[in-house]
Amino acid sequence: MADSRNGNARVPTGGPPRAGNTYSIDVTNFISRTKALYAHWTKHSADLWGSADAIAVATPPASDDLRYLKSSALNIWLLGYEFPDTIMVFTSKQIHFLCSKSKASLLEVVKKPAHAELKLDVVMHVKVNKADDGTGQMDAIFRAIRDISLGDGKDSQVVGHIAREVPEGKFLETWTERLKNADFQFVDITGGLSDLFAVKDDTEIINVKKAAYLAFSVMKNVVVPKLENVIDEEKDVTHSLLMDLTEKAILEPTKANVKLRAENVDICYPPIFQSGGKFDLKPSAASNDELLTYDPASIIICAVGARYNSYCSNVARTYLIDANSLQSKAYEVLLKAHEAAINALRPGRKLNTVYQAALSVVEKEAPELVDKLTKSAGTGIGLEFRESGLNINAKNDKILRPKMAFNVSLGFQNLECESESRSKNKKFSLLLADTVIVKDQNPELLTKCSKSVKDVAYSFKEDEEEEKPRKKARTSGPENYMTKTALRSDDHAVSKEELRKQHQAELARQKNEETARRLAGDTSGAGDSRSASKTSADLVAYKNVNDVPQPRDLMIQIDQKNEALLLPIYGSMVPFHVSTIRTVSSQQDSNRNNYIRIIFNVPGTPFSPHDSNTLKNQGAIYLKEVSFRSKDSRHSSEVVQAIKTLRRQVNARESERIERATLVTQEKLQLAGNKFKPLRLSDLWIRPQFSGRKKIPGTLEAHANGFRYSTTRPGERVDVLFANIKHAFFQPAEKEMITILHFHLHNHIMVANKKTKDVQFFVEVMDVVQSLGGGRRSAYDPDEIDEEQRERDRKNKINMDFNHFANRVNDMWQLPQFASLDLEFDQPLRELGFHGVPHKASTFIIPTSSCLVELTETPFFVVSLSEIEIVNLERVGFGQKNFDMAIIFKDFKKDVLRVDSIPTSSLEGIKEWLDTTDIKYYESKLNLNWRQILKTITDDPQSFVDDGGWEFLNLDGSDSESGGSEESDKGYEPSDVEVESESEDEASESESLVESEDEEDEDSEQESEEEKGLTWDELEREATNADREHGDESDSEEERKRRKMKAFGKSRPGTSGGGGRSSMKNIPPSKRKHR
Repeated sequence: MADSRNGNARVPTGGPPRAGNTYSIDVTNFISRTKALYAHWTKHSADLWGSADAIAVATPPASDDLRYLKSSALNIWLLGYEFPDTIMVFTSKQIHFLCSKSKASLLEVVKKPAHAELKLDVVMHVKVNKADDGTGQMDAIFRAIRDISLGDGKDSQVVGHIAREVPEGKFLETWTERLKNADFQFVDITGGLSDLFAVKDDTEIINVKKAAYLAFSVMKNVVVPKLENVIDEEKDVTHSLLMDLTEKAILEPTKANVKLRAENVDICYPPIFQSGGKFDLKPSAASNDELLTYDPASIIICAVGARYNSYCSNVARTYLIDANSLQSKAYEVLLKAHEAAINALRPGRKLNTVYQAALSVVEKEAPELVDKLTKSAGTGIGLEFRESGLNINAKNDKILRPKMAFNVSLGFQNLECESESRSKNKKFSLLLADTVIVKDQNPELLTKCSKSVKDVAYSFKEDEEEEKPRKKARTSGPENYMTKTALRSDDHAVSKEELRKQHQAELARQKNEETARRLAGDTSGAGDSRSASKTSADLVAYKNVNDVPQPRDLMIQIDQKNEALLLPIYGSMVPFHVSTIRTVSSQQDSNRNNYIRIIFNVPGTPFSPHDSNTLKNQGAIYLKEVSFRSKDSRHSSEVVQAIKTLRRQVNARESERIERATLVTQEKLQLAGNKFKPLRLSDLWIRPQFSGRKKIPGTLEAHANGFRYSTTRPGERVDVLFANIKHAFFQPAEKEMITILHFHLHNHIMVANKKTKDVQFFVEVMDVVQSLGGGRRSAYDPDEIDEEQRERDRKNKINMDFNHFANRVNDMWQLPQFASLDLEFDQPLRELGFHGVPHKASTFIIPTSSCLVELTETPFFVVSLSEIEIVNLERVGFGQKNFDMAIIFKDFKKDVLRVDSIPTSSLEGIKEWLDTTDIKYYESKLNLNWRQILKTITDDPQSFVDDGGWEFLNLDGSDSESGGSEESDKGYEPSDVEVESESEDEASESESLVESEDEEDEDSEQESEEEKGLTWDELEREATNADREHGDESDSEEERKRRKMKAFGKSRPGTSGGGGRSSMKNIPPSKRKHR
């Protein structure tokens, strides 16, 4: 169980303790434990302490690694804290401390009590400053050791030390070297310290119990519910992610419903999650980045270790998913053996009898599994996770005593099930571990997390009766919500909305045809939504002349729908498919004339793509190049950008048509060498970050076939090959603090032992500075103005450097050898951005020409538009401040991606953007359970196609066709879906296709249906006319004032009112009933 972090209970190495952060030594505890140390030393001097005349223990400097050292354990055991860079020497009459001045001031409190109660003199040897190597103080300690009288047969004094601990740092290295040269004899005292720590006092027992309570609470309240949720909802979760979630729960005990102070707890080791046939039962095991496996006959091993006040505990469980007979039998045997080992922990017995008790159960119940049993049944536990000398194995004959603590860990390693067809499940292991205290009678189990078969074995067999999802609820109210566009009075806005509806209807037809082909197994339907992937023979812009749109003016036009470019040539609009275009560019001459230059793919020219039409039309004449002149520079730029965007989309569709069946083996990076100087960008930071305490910036270089990022440290290097880049982004710092180069990859690469598909390089354009002064500086302060100008200059310089690097790389990617990669740095379109919650925090999400991205905060959010099937806008309606976006991918096996809590003010812009990128979108009032919907579609694709495909989401169409009848509200209804009764419990409701967040009144729905199509102003006028007919208009103003006063709690008695009819005016028109 791998070490990860340093322990707690360490005294700072700086100055003396300050108020609010006071460290104090428990003098009573020091006296009692020092007495126990000397008593044990005296009693077991010959057999455990090597007849040592003095004991020398040196504690190493502070470290970020979690280390279990005897020296640190002795510090904490005696003093309550770890004292780094401190030397303790115990003699029969003195205790010597060699340390810094701040630590010596803490230790002063033990001088008088030690002399008064133990007759021991505590001698402080203080280093003057950090430059002091302490040699003078060391010599004084050596003289004190030499003053000890020699025993019989000794030529020199015997000094006991911890032999296995290697000195760290210059101070301890100097101490060790001088100690060896001081003509003493040396013995190892590790055994003596282990035996001393083995039996716990009452305070230590309480600490172990609290640590064990935290460990089993995390297992019970966090790990098990999380696993059940992942398996039940069939989520893709990695072992490392589960490890991170569990570690956070340990460090924040409230997440596990445990009331312990967070500053007193820590992990014993990073939590361990293993599945998928790769198991390691050694204490040094670690969670990998592979997905949790929970298909039939899967085994999941979970281990959690927690510390409280530096005292350790451990619990491990094995969970069986649809276990086969061998797995069930092996677990039952292991459970009996584990219980036998725990029951054998009785005072007076030898440790080897505990292991023998477990072994006897296996030999009796399943002799064929004896060789698979672990060679140890656990170790002692306390200040160290594995207390040396207390290993429970067949050879250890140490005697058990009351108040000993053990981690009883037993398992079967590398069992094989030949009948299992899945390769991942052929090999499996089992593990159980608990923290146990040895008592006078029966042992006390501290980690009371159930391990019985009924609680760890899960069954998800297909033949079990499953609850059927309910029909998708529909409301009878109008789904045609009024937006800003609908409320505008100008005809242009209305016509724009109508055009968008028509375009969306055409997209729906194409999308349903494409989805039907794909579900039927037709590969031609697996391409982009705009059309099936075309061969060279299919490159036809329009099948007949009537399909060509009528031009408004003789200007260059782009037909997104047919992927065509209409060029005015000799007074006629001539169509060209965008695939025939090789390059397009725009230039400006000295007379401010703008020239658009379009170069076509012509057979026979170098690097032209192969075209089978060349053989069919050998006598054809090809247009190679055409240029147009324009006075409007803005229009020229828009045309060029639109052509490039359309061309990039078509190329992206073609590249995505063929799925990568297996991971592509990465080629080696070809360094630039002497051929050319590599493009370089310096002082960059990388995400994901390299591991290590201190982060340093690095340099990004563009070589012959990829990028290399490296720092000055050896081993900190990342290679990103051009062939592995799927999308490249350049995001300058505008409202952010960083300028970014981001690469989204085809295949995962390793960065700092993390598997990732996103690699980012960035620079902070300004320093994060917090003013410590209380007053605010004037806006006209010259220093403030100069500082702001420097920040602007720095930001502009960094943006220009990044832009220059991106442009030069773009030029490199235009070379013939990289033409097939179709790479270009894409820049996010900030004006189209919107706020949303793709993960856990609200971020600013920005579209690009080919993706939807969020690159500033982690985890990154990158979605390729060519992979999107449809988008469903959920929780859209009056009174809603936010709505959600559900992105459904063409690969129905992928989880639906959600962006939650998008402000309603962004709705119109998002719909316009989706429409212009040819992505079909739908709207709904409710959140849908997409996992169940996609499962229903894939289970019965024919029924999905027959019922109109995605049109079950089209609430607009169903309402307009049927006038809100009950039949139209059914929408898409799979054959195996039935209406559930109202009395079903909450669990079944969570599985329904629709998860309603707002309940609406039936009356309001019917009334809004009657008023469908009227604007707010029109409804207001109708209500006013109705009031006039009943003679209530005269007092409406007075009534309005009265209601206003009443709303603020200031109504006055005697105010005249007109009764209930006037009060209707304060109700929105959609809620009124007209007589």
